[in-house]
Amino acid sequence: MRDAGRRLGQNDFHSIIAPTLTHSESGFYSHAMPRDDLLAASDLDLRSLEARVNELIRTCQTLKSENSSLRSRQDQLVAERAALIEKTELARNRVEAMIQRLKSLETGA
Repeated sequence: MRDAGRRLGQNDFHSIIAPTLTHSESGFYSHAMPRDDLLAASDLDLRSLEARVNELIRTCQTLKSENSSLRSRQDQLVAERAALIEKTELARNRVEAMIQRLKSLETGA
């Protein structure tokens, strides 16, 4: 075991790491693994990726549903707001008309 306080040099790296790595034609280094282990690791990676993709699909479906619901609710609230604005305008016009009638009754009396 190496002394924890000592820094690793270039030669230390090669003696520790390099023997466990193989150089592929693509220029990348990878751990030398038996074919069965490599296939098992690839299968595990594919299953993990598949699980992540399925989770992403479920998340997208949930978000799509929520988005649709929120748009529907927004349309409902916009329509409700428009109706309330219309009612407010009608009430304002009626109050102004009453004020005008009261003023005309005051000046006419």
